[in-house]
Amino acid sequence: MKLPTFPDEFKFSVANKVATITLNRPDKLNTMTPDMGKALLEIVPYINANDEIRVVILTGSGSKAFSAGSDVKVLDQYGSNWQLRNRVDYARGIWAIRKPVIAKIRGYCIGGGLEMALMSDIRYAADNAQFGAGEIKLGWHGGAGNTQLLPRVLSTGKALEMLLTGDLISAQKAEQYGLVDQLLLDAELDSAVEDLANRIAANAPIAAELAKHLVRVSQSTAVDIGLQYENDTFAYCFTTEDSNEGRRAFVEKRKPNFKGN
Repeated sequence: MKLPTFPDEFKFSVANKVATITLNRPDKLNTMTPDMGKALLEIVPYINANDEIRVVILTGSGSKAFSAGSDVKVLDQYGSNWQLRNRVDYARGIWAIRKPVIAKIRGYCIGGGLEMALMSDIRYAADNAQFGAGEIKLGWHGGAGNTQLLPRVLSTGKALEMLLTGDLISAQKAEQYGLVDQLLLDAELDSAVEDLANRIAANAPIAAELAKHLVRVSQSTAVDIGLQYENDTFAYCFTTEDSNEGRRAFVEKRKPNFKGN
């Protein structure tokens, strides 16, 4: 599949089986424009179809913001209220990525930025990060996941506190709430995320994608059904060459070389 073309405000790169999506609008707190949203949605099929990509890192340029969500000044570019309602939102693009997604967060992670972080699978943050669902202060609530995903990550009360006040919370409080999976000094964030991505990328990619899928299933399925589904995909893993390679490597006391087949 051909790599799409992107605006300057959106950067994409791949190295060592790790793809990096960078929201590149630092002077505007990496707020999203319709063109940036379109670029994010267009890269998803490329990521899903590319066997050379096993992990995705999502981040923002600069130190001031991961993303402050949609640029309020260009919301009218989405068209009528009905067209806004029927848009394919950029945050849902993150949700549609089948590979594991790590959000690397510095600075503001608010509004649609918080929704993109919530759509990611693992969230690592610098100690200067701040989180908020501030839409309520402007007259609306989140439209791409804040009301649905925050209560799944936090307690109902803590989620409602964020949603109903719109106030910012510190990275330290976000870690206490369970919103941040790993809190780091700013200087340590890049290397920690790179290390995590490399450790995930070294494992069998089919099993990794299925594990991510099964965790999603667990969030909306009865346990008995989920357990059966898990057993089915567990058995499927043993039909792959990677499972044979894993067993050979174990017997030969070496690191396995997984190829995704």
